[in-house]
Amino acid sequence: MAFGFCIGVALLLSLWSRAETAGIPDGVLRMECHDRYFMIAVDLSFTGDEPHFEAVDETGAYAITQQYAAQCGYSINVHPLPGHVELRASYFSCQTQNKDDEMFTFNFNLNVTQEGKEVTYPLQDKTCSPSLPWSPREVTCETNYMEVSVKKAAPNDYNLPAYPYSDPRKAAEQPMDAGFRIATVVFLTPEERVMQVDEAQRNGYGISSTLTRLVLRSPNPSRETYTKDVAGVPMTVLSTSIIFEKTKLTTQLYAGAACPQAQGGVFFTETSIRWFLPRRIDPMIHSKHFRLLEVNMGVDGRKLEATEMSARNYSLTLDDLYIIVEIPIGAAGCHIKSHALDGQYFTSYMIELMLELLWTEDDTNEDTRYKAFLPVETPRQLQPPQVIDATVPKEMMFKVLIGPVGFDVMLKNISFPSEVLSLADCIARGFQVFDQMSPNGCSKVYTVEVPFTDRVVGQRKEMGVTIYTLHLTFGFLVLPKHAPFTATAYLRAKLEDIAPPSVSGSCGDKNFYVIVKYGTNVLNFQTKMGKRMLTGSLAQQYGIMVNDTHFSLVVPFSAADATVEAVASSSIKSRLDVTLRYPKTNKTIQVFSLACNFITKLIECFPNGTITAIAITLESVPSLNPRRLTLRNPACGPTYSNDQYAYFVFTANSCGTTRKFLPNMMLYENEISITDELELRKLSQSKEPEFELKV
Repeated sequence: MAFGFCIGVALLLSLWSRAETAGIPDGVLRMECHDRYFMIAVDLSFTGDEPHFEAVDETGAYAITQQYAAQCGYSINVHPLPGHVELRASYFSCQTQNKDDEMFTFNFNLNVTQEGKEVTYPLQDKTCSPSLPWSPREVTCETNYMEVSVKKAAPNDYNLPAYPYSDPRKAAEQPMDAGFRIATVVFLTPEERVMQVDEAQRNGYGISSTLTRLVLRSPNPSRETYTKDVAGVPMTVLSTSIIFEKTKLTTQLYAGAACPQAQGGVFFTETSIRWFLPRRIDPMIHSKHFRLLEVNMGVDGRKLEATEMSARNYSLTLDDLYIIVEIPIGAAGCHIKSHALDGQYFTSYMIELMLELLWTEDDTNEDTRYKAFLPVETPRQLQPPQVIDATVPKEMMFKVLIGPVGFDVMLKNISFPSEVLSLADCIARGFQVFDQMSPNGCSKVYTVEVPFTDRVVGQRKEMGVTIYTLHLTFGFLVLPKHAPFTATAYLRAKLEDIAPPSVSGSCGDKNFYVIVKYGTNVLNFQTKMGKRMLTGSLAQQYGIMVNDTHFSLVVPFSAADATVEAVASSSIKSRLDVTLRYPKTNKTIQVFSLACNFITKLIECFPNGTITAIAITLESVPSLNPRRLTLRNPACGPTYSNDQYAYFVFTANSCGTTRKFLPNMMLYENEISITDELELRKLSQSKEPEFELKV
């Protein structure tokens, strides 16, 4: 993009009131030496939209305005998409310190406005040396000027008058030798137009003489340039004959250039940019035969190697007429320029191409090195941002990607059916909103994440699943004009209702009835009955019944896996604990307890005087050993016993049984307890309650 220069007299010394700071600021991205020029890149966030540079030499600081840049060998280009401004300075630019055409030292000032004040950052003493030897003729086609330098016949020939914008004292100090002196410049337009050197300089042309070279520079275009069709490509031609005088002798030297015009020789397809540069640039080649020795291409002023070109899918080919550069639209090195028209999004692609040629002509056997910079912008194309639904339902979050869009696009807000949220509002609500660079580096993609639980998300139940929906309208702005456009997305996610395994149950006369449901996902889980894992044999013991959704068990209240909580004369309160857990993590899914009172006879009296009694282990006395229980007479132990209960059979007149006469009945009494001293000592140490059952 062409640089917008400050208004004012082009070549006056800067008189702004400002502060000067030492050191190179962080906003300066690069300061690089290239084959034939020096380059500075500065971040636009540091300089602002109107950066100002000054070229500095021992005579002062010169504001680089549009006119001064074209005359003195500077080009300033603002690239809003990558976000920087570039200054390129020819090795033969006006304020460059030139040592024998081998070392070139550059000094610049960068002027920026900070907190309402002009601040100057000196960018000083950067020295470059050409990496390639100078060719007899060198031509550079910059974005704003054309420069040709030719080798002089001998050092110190072709002296010039004082440069009109240099310090007059400096010009007066330069000795005049006995060599030829430039007298006039004849512009061939193609008609001749003759100017004295000082007149040509006043008309914006740069003419200078170095130790070994003569340099001519012209704004592109200028009044004295003309357009010529070269193999179908429009080119701007500068053609001059420079007249030299020495005493009564005169001689002349041709100096000219031909540069492709903006977008000249450029063609577009839906997928690529193609630049055709004539293989034989006739205005500059006068021999019938010439040989093309080198062809190199570059992007953004940097020459590319073959491997990098291949990685970017760039193509450089030659045929009989043209050198052809082909760039895929959207490839690395391109920059997307955004446009918003009637609420729709359009893009054009921008890239600065460079071609460098080296040829020799048979008649002279002298080389010409030719370099052309060509900024290219494609026509606008409708490019609605693509919406990619990247939602993973089990994460309970909508995730949508929208793009690509250019770096000059900003997401301002997101509209939902019920409300409009700014980006700050979205983040405060727990949304994630961020952008990422696309793989080609030319654009970016926005990502938005919205939780299913937010109120802007709709949901409904349907056949065991929950369906979540989200309507979004993205509000974008194209900078710097804040032109709006929108993009809409409708997202839908289905999530199966997840139910973990569960257990329930009820009580019957003598049994617990247990149902274990598998849940939504039939996962590998374990069932624990009391303190024992439910195995296949135990499940069979409890009469397991299985179907697709659950299995059921029938567990007697007196089973080993049940726990007796309390005992009454005619009932037992028994409890069954069932635990579900995942074996891999040992995580408990559910603990289920079912406690019921079961009617049962613990004591029975028979007509023949026989009495039976059952003593059952209680949860409150876990250390009790039923086998150690006895009646009042310690010799009367249980007829049958196990870990759960002791069963006693005795007669009414034995084992310490007493009787009591009551009206209309007789009462027989005995007691079941622990009489063994060792067992009593163990129970006392465990602090468990004393067990005693009256019969």
